Amino acid sequence: MTMRPARRMLPLVAVSVLVATACGAEISSQTADGTTEVTIDNCGRETTYPRPQRPVVYEGGGAEKLFVLGLADQVHGWIATPTNDPAIERSPYREDFERIERLSNDLLNREIVVDAEADWVFAGWNSGFSEERGITPQLLDDLGIASYMHTESCYNFEDGSVNVTPLEGLYIDLADLGEIFGVEERAEEVVTDLRERIAALESDQPTGEAAEVFVYDSGTDQPFTAAAHAPPNDIIAAAGGRNILADLDERWTSVGWESVIEAQPEVIVIIDYGDLPAEDKIEFLRTHPALESVPAVAEEQFYVLNYGEAISGPRMVDGAEKFAEYLRSIGR
Repeated sequence: MTMRPARRMLPLVAVSVLVATACGAEISSQTADGTTEVTIDNCGRETTYPRPQRPVVYEGGGAEKLFVLGLADQVHGWIATPTNDPAIERSPYREDFERIERLSNDLLNREIVVDAEADWVFAGWNSGFSEERGITPQLLDDLGIASYMHTESCYNFEDGSVNVTPLEGLYIDLADLGEIFGVEERAEEVVTDLRERIAALESDQPTGEAAEVFVYDSGTDQPFTAAAHAPPNDIIAAAGGRNILADLDERWTSVGWESVIEAQPEVIVIIDYGDLPAEDKIEFLRTHPALESVPAVAEEQFYVLNYGEAISGPRMVDGAEKFAEYLRSIGR
């Protein structure tokens, strides 16, 4: 397991207060104006965060990480592409989404953030922040805007040296967000619950060979799929299956159909989002001549995974539990 850099509270001035909590006493550091700041290592960047006053979050997974910590009232706004809409409709946090302002239906960009007068931005690398689109943590630093990246996406950031599993990245994010927003106890409760649910799944897996599983996101000439560093890989493993691309050192990527046929997956997980319904994706796979010999296609063992459960967020664990139920229902 990759060791995580230590997090710590750093006083900017010699002012400390003892804050009483339900579990005892906690020492926090404050600036001269009475606000708390924390310093956290995020994707290899040590960043000092004042308590966000106008936080903006990109897409549903990040928003739900804040919602599960009870922070909906503190979110200034969120940015979402239409991809998020079906996931939100089935989200247990739907009312929280409705309470906060939807700033844009576009990709994350500098103009949206500046116009919103954001003081903190939460997104992933290559799923929000991007050199090509000119919206990076470094650029926001220059604008005086703090930022935090999904730890799961750190794998693709700079040299890729920050490398944890997607589930571990989820736990790290929740703990970090708890510190940044001053809800450490709530974050600890949430992470403990998620860890216990995953442990329960892992301890209740059937003996024998794990079911071979292929993740189909999109694509016709080449399938776009989830490899070792994408959340579905951990979802499948926790449920008792094996991603056929678990050894591919990538996140989301395209592969050739030949590799899918050679692996002979018993189950195909369909990522459900956007304008192309899951039923249409299944029909494409069912009628693809080259896939006739694939057991999952021949036996029509398709499992639809909601987009909100397939990305880095608290619903990853929901996705793992539901997929485990499916695998058991087919005897795997």
